[in-house]
Amino acid sequence: MNNTAKNKIYTYTDYMNYPEGSRIELIDGVIYDMSPAPSRIHQELIMSLSATLYNYIKSNNGNCKVYPSPFDVFLTDDENLDNCKNIVQPDISVICDMNKLNDKGCIGAPDLIIEIVSPSNQSNDYVRKLGLYEHFRVREYWIVNPMNKGILVYRLDDTLLYGAPETYSFADKIKVGIYKDLTIDFNTLDVWR
Repeated sequence: MNNTAKNKIYTYTDYMNYPEGSRIELIDGVIYDMSPAPSRIHQELIMSLSATLYNYIKSNNGNCKVYPSPFDVFLTDDENLDNCKNIVQPDISVICDMNKLNDKGCIGAPDLIIEIVSPSNQSNDYVRKLGLYEHFRVREYWIVNPMNKGILVYRLDDTLLYGAPETYSFADKIKVGIYKDLTIDFNTLDVWR
């Protein structure tokens, strides 16, 4: 839901002054409310996918970090965060460049973002965030839809744009493109009990 006053461009300063406990995101200077709370399946998917990624990284002595929401990702070309107009809280972020991390979150594009679709924010995941993540060059973006049990996987191509998405169902095994040998089998995720 768009909660922005007409024609006002919001920045990090406005974001930080929002009432405590509010769950919002800032996309192109527009504030979007993230409530109501996500469904149980939504949260189960976040836990299972985060654990799978975390366990893979740990068992391979990897240097990437996995952060489930809420975790701020600042997508900006400007080093001054006060002017940042794009602050999102992806459901799952994987960051491999430790220089992008500070106590506030991730400054710049994560290597992998996974968004779990909720009925109230579908246009954010399929349209607004897709364009935003492509613009800021998130290497890999997954849209996981528990309602239709479908997954779209976007990967930056040689022109640094997302091509047509790879389409999967929850019965498929999906290769995680940022790693050479990680495949996630959605059929075995512990979310359907």
